[in-house]
Amino acid sequence: MPTMVGSAREDAPAAVVVFLVALPLCLGIALASGAPLFSGVISGIVGGIVIGILSGSQLMVSGPAAGLTAIVVSAIATLGSYPAFLMAVVLSGGVQLVLGALRAGAISYYFPSAVIRGMLAAIGLILILKQLPHAVGWDHDFEGDESFVQPDGDTTFTAIGHALHAITPGALLIAAVSLALLIAWDTTGLKRLKLLPGPLVAVLVGVGINAALQRSGSNWTLLAEHLVQLPIASSAGEFFSFFTLPDFSAAARMDTWRVAVTLGVVASLETLLSLEATDRMDTHKRVSPPNRELCAQGAGNVLSGLIGGLPMTGVIVRSAANVDAGGKTRLAAILHGVLLLLAVVAIPALLNAIPLASLAAVLLYTGFKLAHPRIVRAMWGQGWKQFVPFAATIAAILFTDLLVGIALGLAMAFAFILLDEVRFECFTVTSPPGAVLKRVQLQEQVSFLNKASLAKLLASLEPGDRLEIDGSSCRVIHHDVLEHLAEFRSQALQRGIDLRVVGIDLPTPPPGH
Repeated sequence: MPTMVGSAREDAPAAVVVFLVALPLCLGIALASGAPLFSGVISGIVGGIVIGILSGSQLMVSGPAAGLTAIVVSAIATLGSYPAFLMAVVLSGGVQLVLGALRAGAISYYFPSAVIRGMLAAIGLILILKQLPHAVGWDHDFEGDESFVQPDGDTTFTAIGHALHAITPGALLIAAVSLALLIAWDTTGLKRLKLLPGPLVAVLVGVGINAALQRSGSNWTLLAEHLVQLPIASSAGEFFSFFTLPDFSAAARMDTWRVAVTLGVVASLETLLSLEATDRMDTHKRVSPPNRELCAQGAGNVLSGLIGGLPMTGVIVRSAANVDAGGKTRLAAILHGVLLLLAVVAIPALLNAIPLASLAAVLLYTGFKLAHPRIVRAMWGQGWKQFVPFAATIAAILFTDLLVGIALGLAMAFAFILLDEVRFECFTVTSPPGAVLKRVQLQEQVSFLNKASLAKLLASLEPGDRLEIDGSSCRVIHHDVLEHLAEFRSQALQRGIDLRVVGIDLPTPPPGH
């Protein structure tokens, strides 16, 4: 298995790619959350360095999450100030620490694989659909938005329509050249240049093209609104003013705790989903400890809230970019956080020369890999019981948002599981065909969902039939099943049916039965 020291040659270039992807997403999510712009960068730094060090995941990258923006906007308005909200973020980290200590991460083992694969494919499609407007210079929606209905009133599809009617030629040129470079880097011998990742080359070329357009006086030159817009401090004092302390007195308010619990639970669920999805992308098939991840996220959110950052989760887009760039260990996540810190301190003006169109090309290519047609073909080949929840998850995420879509996808997947369980016969016939006494052996576990198959067997009995139900092998049998057997046994003699139940104690039927 790769080690942090041995994989530094792969992790360092991957960290650069994740840094380039994370920077506009941190800013965009902060803007959409109604929080100070620098708060997204703070949480990106903490997510990379602190959670990267504490996490047991080798590939997942944490940071501010688009799935929390609606909660953050509502919470800031409810609590009345950003410092009060920061106190809720600190407390939400405490909630996650408690969940980790209670081993609540085990819930991740129950996410159906069809839903996780559907989530990955949906994220890929969202990246493609959401980045197309940025690729042509329509930068009205914030970077990292995953919701179908956007804050600007557009939907995912209407935004594309508006963008195609208002193309910025310079942005389209840069995006096209950047995308061509990424494809060439991945499909030719250039891929062997491990220390020079394709996305970095694409971004540098985009910066160069825009600089050349500006020098030539072309009206294709991109304006500031089409570039990264990182806050620049003119002095050390102004830089430290970007950090905000929480309002500790808000901890005494009940509404602060309500926000904290909501943030803690939702962030934990999104992290566990991202953790499971990231593990599936790992070519080394490593399994990350979910409870340790909850504790790492909790510690990160406590620190983020204390210094003015947004709440964080594990994030699929950054994690997918990490995997795609060849990241091997958590060193890549840690280094990306270090790069964010160094960049905002030392070279913010240089970062503000990066065209959003170049970054859109990087995300477009990442999205195509996540939603590659071969994934759809593979799921189709697994049969409709796998394909329908997979497709339903994709559609639900595309037309709502990530968390709502996942909930609908899980509901669909569990509906199929329940349907199979209802149809499953919880017994085995042990007597030979035609025997006067029919003997059936109950399985080790009989749930209330198996009641239907057992009731069907009992309903098929006619006067004169003899049936023996052997429950001696049962370890778990639901009370509803026991009660149904007891009710039937009390009526069997009157119907001329010889029913014997061995190996289990039946309750006394309720009055009136």
